Amino acid sequence: MNARDGASTQDLLARRVASVREATLALLAGLSAEDCMLQSMPEASPVKWHIGHVAWFFETFVLEPRQREYRPFDPAFRELFNSYYVGVGERHPRGQRGLLSRPSLERVLAYQQSVLERLLTWMDEAAPPAGALDLIELGLQHEQQHQELIATDLKHHFWHNPLLPAWRPVAGGVPGGAPGPAAFRRYEAGLAEIGHDGAGFAFDNESPRHRVWIEAFELAQRPVSNGEYLAFVDDGGYRRPELWLSDGWDARCRHGWEMPLYWMRQDGGWHCYTTSGLRPVDEAEPVCHLSYYEADAYARWAGARLPTEQEWERAALLALEEEGGRDGDFAEAGFLHPQRLRAGKAAFLGGVWEWTQSAYLPYPGFRPAAGAVGEYNGKFMINQMVLRGGSCATPRSHLRATYRNFFAPASRWQYAGLRLAR
Repeated sequence: MNARDGASTQDLLARRVASVREATLALLAGLSAEDCMLQSMPEASPVKWHIGHVAWFFETFVLEPRQREYRPFDPAFRELFNSYYVGVGERHPRGQRGLLSRPSLERVLAYQQSVLERLLTWMDEAAPPAGALDLIELGLQHEQQHQELIATDLKHHFWHNPLLPAWRPVAGGVPGGAPGPAAFRRYEAGLAEIGHDGAGFAFDNESPRHRVWIEAFELAQRPVSNGEYLAFVDDGGYRRPELWLSDGWDARCRHGWEMPLYWMRQDGGWHCYTTSGLRPVDEAEPVCHLSYYEADAYARWAGARLPTEQEWERAALLALEEEGGRDGDFAEAGFLHPQRLRAGKAAFLGGVWEWTQSAYLPYPGFRPAAGAVGEYNGKFMINQMVLRGGSCATPRSHLRATYRNFFAPASRWQYAGLRLAR
């Protein structure tokens, strides 16, 4: 973070602490206390729990170890709002977070406000060392991840309500028709440097930067659209086991998948549930809410494949350099729904996350941080697949081309789509 207008790095970081928390709390607009304690599945947490957890991170990892005679807001919160940090202590079972009618939403909001005020006061008075500032930045990036999870989890909670409630404004939409056939760009074989270069923030799993050999490949210059995916559905793609990985076919049968999550047939046509309610499927929008298995099956049906994360990163860096900006859709728009694909716009960042065929594994020389905070990424490097690019629910400032997201291959509730490679 660079100082400007005479402000110190510490002052700029304090401003960011306040602005990130403001964005988190803005997601509560229009929600009731009842809305904020819903939990539709173990993987999706209540909004109230997310709010408590982001405050817990700063209290547990920043304030408590550095303030003498620190007194927690509520000692019981140490266990209630711990997610997966075994080194910190006991954790309330993940699948039972929706049973926490107490503490009330009002008390959780008071908790986050107390931690926020104590953090800002400490930053103003104590001149925290560089290591503490780095940890605060990690906490902000962690909070932005939970902003996206609040959006995706709440959408899944509301999907189980037969009223299919709307809780965000209708997306403004992008004028124009279909984006046209996806063009493929060829990238020649060669050595490429992959991973974060050390400038600015990055999570530990983006490092160290290293060289990889990438064979020649072609990559679609936009994600797959709803219209293109609908052709796969209409062609019986969900009933053709030859298109599916064995584990994926078992998941399809076990869960009864016949279409992307949030799609449904109504009044003789396809509709999808969005944060602004039920609406007809727009064929020009990128398809999303797919599992890795569905994305892989579609790619095989289309005579292509999913890219590796190294191919994706190489292409994304080149596109961002050439286009001079980020042309996707981000959380700041407030719609939490991907906009129509635009002709000539590669949309590598924002819009929808894109599954890659890469397993989530450490880069050569990866070392997790010492202590409990080192549990942040490294412990999940098994049974997960990498997604790249960000989504309409991701804050713009949270993304970069080296960012490695990861989920289990059967996960569908994230804004996840795909881009074809061959």
